Amino acid sequence: MRRIALLTAFSVAAAVVASAPGAAGAGHAWFTSWAQSQDGRADAPVSGQSLRMITHLSQGGDAVRVRLQNTFGTGPLTIDHATAGLSTSGAGVSGARDLTFAGRPAVTIPAGGEVWSDETRLATRPDTNLAVSMFVAGTAAVGRHGAALRDNYLTAVGAGDHTADASGAAFTATVGSTYVVSAVDVHNTSLKGVVVPFGSSVVDGIGSTNCGPGCTQLGADRRWTDDLARRLVPAALAVANAGVSGTTSAPSCPGMPPSVAGLDAGSRLDRDVLSLHGVKSVIYYYGTNDLAYGCDGQTILASYRAVFQRLREAGIAVYVTPSTPRPGYTDQANVARHEIGLFVTRWSSCGGTCSGVVDFDMVLKDPLKPNSILPAYDNGDGIHANAAGQQALADSVSVPMLAGSARR
Repeated sequence: MRRIALLTAFSVAAAVVASAPGAAGAGHAWFTSWAQSQDGRADAPVSGQSLRMITHLSQGGDAVRVRLQNTFGTGPLTIDHATAGLSTSGAGVSGARDLTFAGRPAVTIPAGGEVWSDETRLATRPDTNLAVSMFVAGTAAVGRHGAALRDNYLTAVGAGDHTADASGAAFTATVGSTYVVSAVDVHNTSLKGVVVPFGSSVVDGIGSTNCGPGCTQLGADRRWTDDLARRLVPAALAVANAGVSGTTSAPSCPGMPPSVAGLDAGSRLDRDVLSLHGVKSVIYYYGTNDLAYGCDGQTILASYRAVFQRLREAGIAVYVTPSTPRPGYTDQANVARHEIGLFVTRWSSCGGTCSGVVDFDMVLKDPLKPNSILPAYDNGDGIHANAAGQQALADSVSVPMLAGSARR
């Protein structure tokens, strides 16, 4: 039942409430420079509060526009005032500009809906933080992306509108999730396209805050997708992360927890990939959870083929990684993992169904224990890479390959 409700919400979101940008930024030089996919609802409603969410741009430009979503809301969400400005330190902001929606300062987003702001002139640079602030005068349950891997900020309940504050003093609460805002576009005539890493927790960046014993780097933007984005700056390519932890490629697996039902790759594809702007290629990193939840190889590969076909029909190149190590794989899971690996690497093109292979399995696996991550890269859970492993993954991706896709 929850999956049906989520799919209905995604259909409503596709209707887009107001001020929707044109398709794929064609001829408009708009490119999605940051994204985080909504995956659930915030633990508590917001009420008379201001929210300050910190986004990390992969590329800059001379203007921005912001996507706000109410995918997991239980009712309408009214944003009474919103701003965007350069993040300074903590919740501090420099040069905040008002955001408008179809020319108006406020907007109401129905449950399951979304809205893009109008163009706002604001100069930004690659690898920098943009703060998006929103005031909710009423009370509403809001959607969130659970693994922000950085601090975001809220004022106290009933504190009022602090969206234009340069100081972060009013933002007295921190949260580890990203509320409401799910994508930022930049206007830049020099950019060539957007790469979307699409997958589960490894794409989401779990493990990237682990830089060794006694060290944490919250907010340091050390996901492999962030590291890759820095490598792609000279190639004029942006990166928009579409990772959601715990999710699968296949729509159902025997052991799938109810919390991720309806968040499979096919169900998320329109909302989290195809509706972004300037997308030229996808790095597809799915399968490890499918195997852990008991899906067989044929079920997983059927979902691969269905998603790859939709991406190819949209003119988007698809680069796929074989399933990466987990110590807990059963014998059945290892057979399916081998089957997936053979499919992905066949002719280096998934048997002609994808554009190429990004072999993260070879980067991460311990040659002595192929079900285990190389100890130097292991976050400690045997599944996710630490900061060094994240950098190794990013360094293994061919920049000329991605640049070539942008020229097609």
